[in-house]
Amino acid sequence: MKLKLDLHDIYNKGDKIDSAVLEMIEKAISIKAESIEIIPGKGSGQLKKRVIRLLSRKDIKPLYHRLEKDENNFGRIYIHFKWR
Repeated sequence: MKLKLDLHDIYNKGDKIDSAVLEMIEKAISIKAESIEIIPGKGSGQLKKRVIRLLSRKDIKPLYHRLEKDENNFGRIYIHFKWR
C-alpha cells in the first residue's frame, strides 16, 4: 500500500505541516505501507526543504528506510519503508 500526502492546502502553516507529515508516518507504520508520496509542490522550494529537514531529524530518520527526491518532478518526495 502506498500513501499520499498533498501539502498544498497547508503550505503556509508550519506546525500543521510538521504534524501532517508525522501523522502520515505513524499511519504508514501502523499499516506497514510500502511508501509515502509527499507533495510539497514546486514553488520556491522552501516547503520541500522544510519537509526534508524534518525527515532528517535524528528521532525521525530511523522510522523509515529511505528518502527519495523525484528526479522527474521537483515537487515530490518519497519515503520508503522496509518491513521484515
